[in-house]
Amino acid sequence: MNRAVLVLNQNYEPLNVCNVRRAFVLVFDGKAEVLEEHASTVRTATRAYPFPSVIRMTYLIRRPRPRVKLTRREIFIRDDHTCQYCGRHSHDLTIDHIIPRSRGGGHSWDNLVSACKSCNHRKGGKSLSQARMDLRTVPAEPRAGMYYTIERRLDSHVVEAWWKFLPGFRPLDFASSSQSAALAS
Repeated sequence: MNRAVLVLNQNYEPLNVCNVRRAFVLVFDGKAEVLEEHASTVRTATRAYPFPSVIRMTYLIRRPRPRVKLTRREIFIRDDHTCQYCGRHSHDLTIDHIIPRSRGGGHSWDNLVSACKSCNHRKGGKSLSQARMDLRTVPAEPRAGMYYTIERRLDSHVVEAWWKFLPGFRPLDFASSSQSAALAS
């Protein structure tokens, strides 16, 4: 019952990923219809029901465009795993506050950047001008792509039956943000 089920809006736009139990509730309440099924079944006393793989809501759900959550991982993806001071590409990065928190800098998208350990140590609690350092790019909040909510809920793979409902989707590769940048546009 913990298998992933793709939930589509009435207009076939991907909405979410839920588990089989939640999908059964939506289908039996008449709120969704099954489009694709897993090979597995759940048995009751009188019937056997195939596990849904893709369901479609019977009514249109209006939702605001999701915002990218401010996390270390998302900052590294935004900055392409590159130090924003020296340009070194690495997976051993830290997060640096451009305006240090001790000087009133906030914990926000426009004040956080990826930095290698040596650049972060060199900058310390100083401002950019005091440390005589420059940023390679101006930090900003990234836009969430069409599949942002879905790609964050997938374990490691997409069920093959889902591909026809996810045009242009590629599983997020954490080593490269070129895919996430393509998804964001």
